[in-house]
Amino acid sequence: MDILRFITAGSVDDGKSTLIGRLLYDSKSIMVDHLETLEKQSKNKNEDGIDLALLTDGLRAEREQGITIDVAYKYFTTPKRKFIIADAPGHVQYTRNMVTGASNSDLIIILVDARHGVAEQTRRHTLIASILAIPNVVVAVNKMDLVGFSEDVFNNILIDYHALIKDMNFRSVQFIPLSALNGDNIVEKSEKITWYEGVSLLDYLETIPLENAINLEISRFPVQYVVRPQTPELHDYRGYAGAIRSGIYRVGDKIQVLPSGLESTITKIEIGEKEVQEAFAPQSVILHLADDIDISRGDLIVRTEENNQPTLSKEIEAVLCWMDDSKPLAKGNKYLLQLNTRTVRAIVQEVEYKIDVHSLEKIQAPEKVLLNDLVKVKLKTAQVLAYDSYKTLRENGGAILIDETSHTTVGACMLE
Repeated sequence: MDILRFITAGSVDDGKSTLIGRLLYDSKSIMVDHLETLEKQSKNKNEDGIDLALLTDGLRAEREQGITIDVAYKYFTTPKRKFIIADAPGHVQYTRNMVTGASNSDLIIILVDARHGVAEQTRRHTLIASILAIPNVVVAVNKMDLVGFSEDVFNNILIDYHALIKDMNFRSVQFIPLSALNGDNIVEKSEKITWYEGVSLLDYLETIPLENAINLEISRFPVQYVVRPQTPELHDYRGYAGAIRSGIYRVGDKIQVLPSGLESTITKIEIGEKEVQEAFAPQSVILHLADDIDISRGDLIVRTEENNQPTLSKEIEAVLCWMDDSKPLAKGNKYLLQLNTRTVRAIVQEVEYKIDVHSLEKIQAPEKVLLNDLVKVKLKTAQVLAYDSYKTLRENGGAILIDETSHTTVGACMLE
């Protein structure tokens, strides 16, 4: 059974947490004792006797303020598919949290309040979804009950949203009118929206194709740890442990270690202390090579016979979302750049432009970059980095910037 990872996003009070609560409630994915607790804690009860938003608003501050602050993850299963849901905050100041939740998603549900239409956060989250290369979008036009289930209102939002994404490359965009509070078009088709001929939200999530969710064509294995027990029984044991980020590795494959360029052949693959003939993403494995070559944490093992080799460079261009609320990003600043298991020192050579989320225009050479700004930068690293374009292979194209002093993550980077 495959797994669909998706995130919900949108403006404040568009009903993201309620939507997820309704999905879990109507698909009977909530334990009885959890339901009883929610019934006692619910202040804003619906006709079912509970506040569905409490299913995801887990922090005390979220419950007290009635908002989503952190990304909340929920899991549920239907007979057709497993799901991992990330409920992202709607407030502008928590956009960085939304970026974190979206980075591993195969689909994004963008909620639009039927009364307000396409808002600033709708534009912001759609732009971020495009930059993060999320392939599939569901535009959930919520609170249709508050506009009398008007087809004209729905169609106007559809037109406005199509205009917004005309220059963005999404694989699929689906529009669904619904009411999360009342359950219209969530799990079952609504009898109140007779003009809508499509499927319910859950039906769509269960059936959307997930090909290429894991890239098995391009092989990338970042070394996490060099295993050398050096015991009497295993005195010559040398293995390279880590998680395969993409692709397939087989015994006998010719490989290259980057950035050094050293070559060898895979002689053995271990998974859980058992030998296998092949392994694939996202399995955690230990690779053994024919030659005792210099390999350490952060090196990248790739198959030499593939055409899609990573870029080797110290000069890197990236689009990044700035996440630091205490220090702005500026030319000349120094950070640590971490890509999978490799961490190198980096300096900001240039801030090329900032993306205006209102007009989607590029503001050339901005004076400063503040929290949640989306910018294009040029970085220079102290050592050569082996990376892929994020749009080609996000498993080896998504990196983070780390403050050298506080060691906090200050930027999410999509390498180009």
